[in-house]
Amino acid sequence: MENQNENYLDNHFIHKSNWLRAAVLGANDGILSTSSLAIGVAAANEFREPIVLATLAGLVAGALSMAAGEYVSVSSQTDVEHADIEREKIELDEMPELELQRLATIYEERGLKKETALLVAKELTAHDALGAHIRDELGINEISQANPLQAAMASGVAFTVGGILPLLVTLFFPVHNMEYYLYGLAILFLGFLGALAAKTGGSNIVKAVIRVTFWGTIAMVLTAIVGHLFGVQIA
Repeated sequence: MENQNENYLDNHFIHKSNWLRAAVLGANDGILSTSSLAIGVAAANEFREPIVLATLAGLVAGALSMAAGEYVSVSSQTDVEHADIEREKIELDEMPELELQRLATIYEERGLKKETALLVAKELTAHDALGAHIRDELGINEISQANPLQAAMASGVAFTVGGILPLLVTLFFPVHNMEYYLYGLAILFLGFLGALAAKTGGSNIVKAVIRVTFWGTIAMVLTAIVGHLFGVQIA
C-alpha cells in the first residue's frame, strides 16, 4: 500500500507536462522551422550548397535560440513564483488571522461547509502554514514547478534532433524538386512527433496528428511561396 501511495502519479500524465511541453515544442519547431527555411531556399535556386548552408545555419541558430529562450522564460516564471512565496511569508508573519480566513474561504469555495473549511484551514496552518498557502492560494506545487535548466536542455536537444531530419534531406536527396521531398518528409516527421507526444501525454493521437500536420503544411506552403516570389537565383 505504501508503494502504491508513493507511485500514485505513475498512471497520470500531468507530472510529465513541463519537460514534455518543452521537448515537443523544441522538436516540432526544429522540424518545421528548419524545413520551412530549406524549402524557401530550395524554391529560390537550383544548387545544393546554399540550401545545405542555410539549413545548417538555421539548425544551429534555432537550437541555441530555443534553449536560451526557454531558459529565460522558465527562469522568469520561477522568479515570479519565488517572489510570491517571499511575499506570502511576510503576510503570514504580519497578518496570520487574515491569511487563515483567506485559506478557509478558498476551501469553502471548493465545496466545504464554512465550519469544515475553517477547521481544515486551522489544521493545515498548524501543520505547515506556508506550504498550505503556496499550494492552495498561489497554486504552486511540485508538479507544476518548472526547472529552467531541464526545460532549456529538453528544448535545445529536441530542436537539434528535429532539425537534423530536414538537414539530412538537403544532403542526400536530389536537388531537383527538393522542396517537395522536404515537405513530404517533414509532414511524416511532424505526424510521427504528434502521435508520439499524444501517446506520451495520454491525449487523442488522431487529433494531435491532424493539428500538427495542418499548421505545418500552412507554414511550409507560405514559405515556399515567399521563396518563389522573392527568391534570387544564385549562380
